[in-house]
Amino acid sequence: MNTDRGPLTADMSPSPWPTVAGAVVLLTAVLSVLLTAFAWPSVRSSAHDLPIAVAGPAAAAEQVGVVLDERLPDAFEITEVADTAAAEQLIRDREVYGAIDVSSGTPQVVIASAASSAVAQTLQSVATALGRAETPGASTAVATRDLAALPADDPRGAGLTAGALPLVMGGLLAAVLLTRLVRGTARRVTGALAFAATGGLAVAAILQFWLGSLGGSYPANSGAVALTIAATSLSILGLESLLGTVGFGLGAVIMMLIGNPLSGTSTAPEMLPGWSGTLGQLLPPGAGGQLLRSTAFFDGRAATQPVVVLAAWLALGGVLCLGSGLRRMTGRQRA
Repeated sequence: MNTDRGPLTADMSPSPWPTVAGAVVLLTAVLSVLLTAFAWPSVRSSAHDLPIAVAGPAAAAEQVGVVLDERLPDAFEITEVADTAAAEQLIRDREVYGAIDVSSGTPQVVIASAASSAVAQTLQSVATALGRAETPGASTAVATRDLAALPADDPRGAGLTAGALPLVMGGLLAAVLLTRLVRGTARRVTGALAFAATGGLAVAAILQFWLGSLGGSYPANSGAVALTIAATSLSILGLESLLGTVGFGLGAVIMMLIGNPLSGTSTAPEMLPGWSGTLGQLLPPGAGGQLLRSTAFFDGRAATQPVVVLAAWLALGGVLCLGSGLRRMTGRQRA
């Protein structure tokens, strides 16, 4: 029996070494981009232009502002108010993250840890330093009041932070599966919206009733999650319907490599380097995180901007899907 299989065919021949080298270079570049996307915002995170209030007499408030600028230059954007009540209202309306209250003489700090535990910790450390400077040798403990505390079951806000990535992944997964399993633009859009609704109910229930990471109204929290998933999945579906696989890759890059690291969910948008925090709030992951904080801990205050951002992405995805469907229909009619 002849066991000679003959020479390798062209399809079975080993790849040229330049191809191997090119693959290695490409993989190294992808790894570098992934590391930069996720590590850079965290490593370069710092306080800059954090909106806070200083409550008290004008002279005392101005002095606090001078001291803060000396200790942490450009860290805070200060709004001076006359009394404690005005500062607390700004915090509840999510116009500032917290306040330093010097209306009684001794500095006190008013925080909202649900808005950002990282900013709350920064304010507490600053107030402690101010108290130590005013009364050297005295106790460094500073009175602190939390107007919007995180739930007792999740005092560090870990659930809210960890939930940001699954929301993005859920939108990506929906776009992938609907593209592969469902034919017809209308059916894909309907599937994406239906999944957003059921996903919103499920995710909010897990975070609120099981993990205890959310407060507030369950329907409102479900709506915030659903809108985030819908904006993510429908915009990626729209890009895929317009550009094919390239569109899906573009959507994944926008949501995963840009939107998720720059969402500011784990800290605050103002703590991200440079312009990146502002950019992050214009993308679904950042807008969705801010919207969920508003519904869960602030009775929906400051929800307008994130709702507008998410609705814009949702509308963009719908328009792209509609345009692609009409184009295919016109092509079939001409054929």
